Amino acid sequence: MSRIIVPEAEALLEQELPCLDKGFVRLVDYMGGDERIVQAARVSYGSGTKSYRQDRALIHYLLKNEHTSPFEQVVLTFHAKMPMFVARQWVRHRTARLNEISGRYSIMKDEFYVPEPNKMNFQSASNKQARADENLDSDLAAQMIAEMEADQRQIYDHYTGMIEGGLAREVARANLPLSTYTEWYWQIDLHNLFRFLWLRLDAHAQYEIRVFAEAMAKCAQAVAPLAYEAFQEHLVGCVKLSRSECVAMTALLAGGDSGLVGRPLEQFLEKLEKIKATQPVERVEEFTAAG
Repeated sequence: MSRIIVPEAEALLEQELPCLDKGFVRLVDYMGGDERIVQAARVSYGSGTKSYRQDRALIHYLLKNEHTSPFEQVVLTFHAKMPMFVARQWVRHRTARLNEISGRYSIMKDEFYVPEPNKMNFQSASNKQARADENLDSDLAAQMIAEMEADQRQIYDHYTGMIEGGLAREVARANLPLSTYTEWYWQIDLHNLFRFLWLRLDAHAQYEIRVFAEAMAKCAQAVAPLAYEAFQEHLVGCVKLSRSECVAMTALLAGGDSGLVGRPLEQFLEKLEKIKATQPVERVEEFTAAG
């Protein structure tokens, strides 16, 4: 079987997609595409001659019904450069194969992430792990950014001084901050990449890792456009309701009250807002008011 070539993916190969101030995502290689997903799904009874419409319908059916193994036949390899704190979030997705630059063997570069002023936000009062929507005062933000840059310069000077003084690289690196840029090669199949993107493209994900997810999403769409369309339809654009939320929705459709209070009600209304944003429905506003 010959290698599947996707022109849109070929055009992206080796291109650096800029991320943050000094980072990037680069599609190094890929294996398969929509055609491979279809071949894998039909292997039990032969592919025959199928139309674009039938292939598209099959891919949507597979993703909608969580028949995920055909998507694992498509593999993407990325070269990425990101701050260490982003890498530590990223590596929690343990379904990939990666090889990261090592501070034991290499001198780490004098490259550190510095947020843009409009990303210097207050701590959220309701979410312990997130920013609030409001920015710090511009003067205060500028002061803090200057402090970050000064700290980074001083720590890197100490780091290089330790190495020049003969200290082992593996020890000297221990003092470097989480804003230090690192690099790795990251290989993952399309099914698990979609799971990564589903979480990291979400508005609740930290901004810095969301930027990298957006770049990888562009690559995934180029490699397998029909699969990416199905991903948008059945994962990104989908709202999952709990059993109590289904009861609440049934009550609202019948013209009653949701019966939810407190945080469960807030979460339910957030989902209704997502439905409204994804596919405007006239009654969503009524439900939101009635909740």
